Amino acid sequence: MRFLAKIIFSKILGWTLHGAIDPSIKKCVIIVVPHTSSYDFIMGLLIRSLLRLRINYLGKKELFTWPIGYYFRWTGGAPLDRTPGQNKVESIAKLFDQHKTFRLALSPEGTRKKVDQWKTGFYYIATMAQVPIIPIALDYGKKEVRIGGVFQPTGSIENDLPILEKHFMGAVGYIPEYSWTKDA
Repeated sequence: MRFLAKIIFSKILGWTLHGAIDPSIKKCVIIVVPHTSSYDFIMGLLIRSLLRLRINYLGKKELFTWPIGYYFRWTGGAPLDRTPGQNKVESIAKLFDQHKTFRLALSPEGTRKKVDQWKTGFYYIATMAQVPIIPIALDYGKKEVRIGGVFQPTGSIENDLPILEKHFMGAVGYIPEYSWTKDA
């Protein structure tokens, strides 16, 4: 599977991968920016195959019914109950306690459309679960994936967010006009 992913990623699509995730990091929140298209999901599957790591993601619980639910679980999906009135950050953070290995990929943008600022749930999930954050930039303009260093949240989102945001400066999304920029 990795061989096929490498051919598709590098030879057919012409992408390069810069950086890696230490496999000894069994639990973390991976933030992926920019997220402008459903195509990002396919890129994510290729990237995790190249990295030889199980990387999880969240999906609405309705996606996890038979028969398609098997596919989503097989690819690392975890169902999320989006019923209003719940503390989603807390329930997602608890997922880390339920698994020996849980690397959760999230988009801080929270949508595939253009946003002015990130949603901060990823930060509070990482803080509550006491896991590091790893930034990954998907730059369709340069056809490169940039994996940043491990970042341990300090609990001061005002100080930490600008540090994380720097990793994504200049990254162009699949739909360029939806790309995240600090001055959006």
